[in-house]
Amino acid sequence: MPGARVALALGCAGALIGVAAGPAQAAEVSFATKCVPPAASGLDPVDGTTKVEITAPATAKVGDEVEVVWKFVQAASKNPDLIDLPANSVKPSGTLKAAGAQTAAVPMEGPQENPAIPKGGDMVLSDMKGKLKLTTVGEVTLTPEAYKITAFSTDTNCTPTETVPSAATIKVEEGEGSSSPTPTPTETGSTSPTPTESATESPSSSPSETDGGQTDFTGEVVDIPYTCESPIGTQKATSTIQINAKKDGGNFDLTVQFKKSPMNSPANIPKDSIKPSMDVVLGGDDKGSVHVEGPTNAEDIKSGDPIEIPDMTGTYKPGATGESTLSPGVLTIEALGTTTKCTPDKTSVSLTLDTTEQEGGASGGSSSTGGGGSSSSGGLAATGSEDHDALKALGLVAGTAVLLGAAVFTFLPGRRRLR
Repeated sequence: MPGARVALALGCAGALIGVAAGPAQAAEVSFATKCVPPAASGLDPVDGTTKVEITAPATAKVGDEVEVVWKFVQAASKNPDLIDLPANSVKPSGTLKAAGAQTAAVPMEGPQENPAIPKGGDMVLSDMKGKLKLTTVGEVTLTPEAYKITAFSTDTNCTPTETVPSAATIKVEEGEGSSSPTPTPTETGSTSPTPTESATESPSSSPSETDGGQTDFTGEVVDIPYTCESPIGTQKATSTIQINAKKDGGNFDLTVQFKKSPMNSPANIPKDSIKPSMDVVLGGDDKGSVHVEGPTNAEDIKSGDPIEIPDMTGTYKPGATGESTLSPGVLTIEALGTTTKCTPDKTSVSLTLDTTEQEGGASGGSSSTGGGGSSSSGGLAATGSEDHDALKALGLVAGTAVLLGAAVFTFLPGRRRLR
């Protein structure tokens, strides 16, 4: 069996598969694999060998739903000599192909369970499991296909570069189960993308001139695609954002919210080290922008805990009378002396307000409140997985490096970007 050689941060790893009915059988198989690190790492694809053990029932009947287990016997790479991976920070998923009497793509997934993996240590991945409903008499072969390794919400994708031999065969006999048609193959190997959040409420109607006191306005939840520039490079991601307002006289107190945490923290982050700000873009009858800021993180963030984005607030002083729109703009994240800017590839209106021009208002310029920070708006990028299962990356930092204030990036073997 060829030795495994892959300089991949998370490692292209092998797999094993377990049973569900009848006497179990296990078989190992190895195959050449190309693994692609996260785009933000700047690494080229690497080639290695995956070694897999598949376990499944030797015999079963039509109608049975069997469990298959995929075990990583030998990982194709080691953890780079860069950072230690904490316990329970790595999660594998992939696809197993059923062929022969029945054809299907079986989703496989393992729990996020692993021992602490030191720099240079062997990658240790959990067993993946999946289920297959048997529908046809005959022999069904099971063959491992592509898989991915997720750590800190970033994915390393590994794909076979040669024909992979089948690893197990189930002999399916007549049974009481129905001979229902073969299920449509389900595409796996990656976590389902997070469903797009729908607007919780349409923008509220505008206040009338006779409205005394404060009136609340709830904006639509919008998905904004961003391009983020940080000290370690460029990354694209999408943020889910909502802009709300509270009328205070002729002005509006704004609150910009991110609707979900973009990722778990890749390392311990001290309190008061991360600060977001955004320039909300004005449109319609008014022009310019409104600067909003969020507080720094009030508590230490432990490795593996979610990184929550605090609400950002500011005051909008209208510079025109009429109907004004508010849209997410450039986002700026300052962390331990580094700055990351995320610029929208395109933006969408979250809130529309009826406004009355105020002296010194925004029209044509910037209506800034509150203190410093660069006036870039934007958003923290949520990577599409709600979940969590896909370069579920931290958009505001285009990688974990900026968050740590020293480009310590999980997937940068051989590149020392520590300060």
